[in-house]
Amino acid sequence: MAYLVFMDGTTFEGETFGAWEKCSSSLAAREVVFNTSMSGYQEMITDLSYAGQILVLTQPQIGNYGWHHEENEADKTRLQGLIVRELSQGEGSLHAEGSLEDYCQQHNVRGLKGVDTRALTRYLREFGTLPGVLTETREEGLVFWQKQQDSSNEHWVYRSTVKEVYEIPGSGPLIALLDFGAKRNILRSLQQRGYRIMVFPAGSTAEEVLRQRPRGMVLSNGPGDPSELPEVVAVVRQLYDKLPVLGICLGHQLLALAAGGETYKLPYGHRGGNHPVLDLRTGKATMTSQNHGYAVREDSLKGSGFEVAMRNLNDGTVEGMEHTTYPVISVQFHPEGAPGPEENCEIFNRFTKMVDENSLRKGRR
Repeated sequence: MAYLVFMDGTTFEGETFGAWEKCSSSLAAREVVFNTSMSGYQEMITDLSYAGQILVLTQPQIGNYGWHHEENEADKTRLQGLIVRELSQGEGSLHAEGSLEDYCQQHNVRGLKGVDTRALTRYLREFGTLPGVLTETREEGLVFWQKQQDSSNEHWVYRSTVKEVYEIPGSGPLIALLDFGAKRNILRSLQQRGYRIMVFPAGSTAEEVLRQRPRGMVLSNGPGDPSELPEVVAVVRQLYDKLPVLGICLGHQLLALAAGGETYKLPYGHRGGNHPVLDLRTGKATMTSQNHGYAVREDSLKGSGFEVAMRNLNDGTVEGMEHTTYPVISVQFHPEGAPGPEENCEIFNRFTKMVDENSLRKGRR
């Protein structure tokens, strides 16, 4: 048996799977979040926006179609724990190259199965996103909280980003992508539109980006609190008035901060594949895939140059922005993720149009 223990002593019991032997010597408090998607566990586990978190999956049976490496959103994971109700081996699936448990074992992810994930999710809904610790005994977890042990202060973006600049070939214009933990499907979406893509680490300077003379820039998704990245905000501030820009998820939040806006933490975040979003310009509503714990404070955008372009129909939060002067747009959701129809990919088409029009204005082909 093993346990998830919260600071107030609330404990959830389950059975171990994954890499407990490799990780048992290092206890750390990690943010516990839940995702309500009915499928896509593989994409979630390899989504670097979950870096530093313990993920609870509300779908009862997980692992039933195994593991297919081509569907990974990154070649690594920074997930710190996975909690499920029922774990299936799933090795009999037609395309399976292994099981979810195999992947967790190989990539140092501790898992807890047999947990009452319904009760755990209700607990998080009531009290909000909270830090928890995975331990082999409940007593060990309680002692941990009594000592109030701190984890590393390094932002998870820097543990998720690429280590050095690299280029993805393409026949079209050069696009810069600032990688804060980018999902592979964002890169695929840009490749499908013919771009040559130069991927930059999160710690890159504005000068390093501009030196390559890109025609546009994408700010990717990523983990953690955007307000704890002032050095990245400063770089974005130096760039967004010089290039067409598309911000996605964390990139959306960083754009707001760079323009003088503010962000805040949501009670339990938006994580799932069924979040309805209204486009205020067209009146069209779409279902979106989301994974974030922070949002842009709408009233802080006054005087920033950004206008709210999209809104969440569940809670009214800002889901998209558009700059009134510069060719800059951003979305809080994941347009590369298609929980159903693929109409949210239209965001990439809008970005392509902005890049083309900006190039024509500057006499570049």
